[in-house]
Amino acid sequence: MKTTEQPIDVREIRRKLGLNQSQFWSKIGVTQSGGSRYESGRNIPRPVQALLRLVHIEQIDITKVKKEDFDVAEYLKTSNPELYKDLKKGARASKKKKV
Repeated sequence: MKTTEQPIDVREIRRKLGLNQSQFWSKIGVTQSGGSRYESGRNIPRPVQALLRLVHIEQIDITKVKKEDFDVAEYLKTSNPELYKDLKKGARASKKKKV
């Protein structure tokens, strides 16, 4: 099954963040030269796309994330979905107040 997702313009994202290639790509473990190739049109592997979204769009510091954090979230989501939804809503509201 093919996806119809819009290709992301990583160069534009990087420029909007005001980062040079080395700063931008090193946050997700990609070399500057590798990032340059992606910005020039080479296909970006899905894992790299996922990291780009997490780090540069969702603004998640992946150096602080642990597997157990995902395990807890998944457990809560399946064992008590209403509480999970309430906590998610509260976290979003809290984040909006800070901005």
